[in-house]
Amino acid sequence: MILLDTHTLVWLAEGNEQLGTIALNEIDQALADRQLAVATISFWEIAMLIEKGRLEFDIQLDIWRQGLLRNGLLEISLTGSTAIRAGQLQDFHGDPADRMIVATAIEQSAILITADKKILNWTRLHQKLNARK
Repeated sequence: MILLDTHTLVWLAEGNEQLGTIALNEIDQALADRQLAVATISFWEIAMLIEKGRLEFDIQLDIWRQGLLRNGLLEISLTGSTAIRAGQLQDFHGDPADRMIVATAIEQSAILITADKKILNWTRLHQKLNARK
């Protein structure tokens, strides 16, 4: 399974050139295999970015989300065990959304595609791919 970090999901939806060829190939294959996912916290993050004026959408967020799900994106809900794991990540930075996304990747044994250097440099997450590659 491939899990997209929030910015990776946005880059994918926008067709942003920052998304690298290797990452895009992995995403395309995962989508074809019905193995492309996002953590629910990512939709919260996007909503917060829109609310703060740091991100603009031409479509209502809930309609955008439904379209993604209809096209095969899987949504992984936060569970109690994932929330506990997120709170217990050792030597990881304090951003709650990042903690929940990383914990979701660990719980799902998923490869996390991200460009976040703090996540990429965290040695305890073994299944990760730089979104820029």
